[in-house]
Amino acid sequence: MNPKVDEYISHAVKWEAEMEALRTIVLDCELTEELKWGVPVYTIQGKNIVGINGFKNYCVLAFFKGALLSDEYGILIQPGTVQEGRYIPFTNVKAIAEIELTIKAYIYEAIEVGKAGLKVELKKVSEYAVPDEFQDKLDSIPALKKAFEALTPGRQRGYIYHFSQPKTSKTREARVEKYMPHIMDGKGIDD
Repeated sequence: MNPKVDEYISHAVKWEAEMEALRTIVLDCELTEELKWGVPVYTIQGKNIVGINGFKNYCVLAFFKGALLSDEYGILIQPGTVQEGRYIPFTNVKAIAEIELTIKAYIYEAIEVGKAGLKVELKKVSEYAVPDEFQDKLDSIPALKKAFEALTPGRQRGYIYHFSQPKTSKTREARVEKYMPHIMDGKGIDD
């Protein structure tokens, strides 16, 4: 047990009991406990396997290469446009206890993925469908196209995903207009 993780969990205002329960399960799987990016991360042979984090409505057990897991029970959730990671959300200790063996099975599978050095084949930005409303702007405003192409692939994906979500063209157009200055400034959608 890492004292830095003790401190992190003790300051978890809402999910302390749930995080302790997850921590106990993960440590039982013989992973090394570290604090990375300000949150508990569990590794094997220096490779990140799972992490524990608390959010407003739930805490999660996050799998760094969750996309490669079989997800036999269909409990892994893909956050937004993230290609590799998956998580299992929890809102109470009872829910964790009820599926403890399943959680361990997922962790052991994640350990095997990590030891094997498997990698998720990431989609390239060019493989995503760009909404017509945004493509029209890119075609008609060369400076916007240049600024968009200068963004990191993750930021590009974030914009494409955000612009693609609305059902109506009018809303897609409004989103593009709203975020054009951000793109021109080299900022991501959440910057």
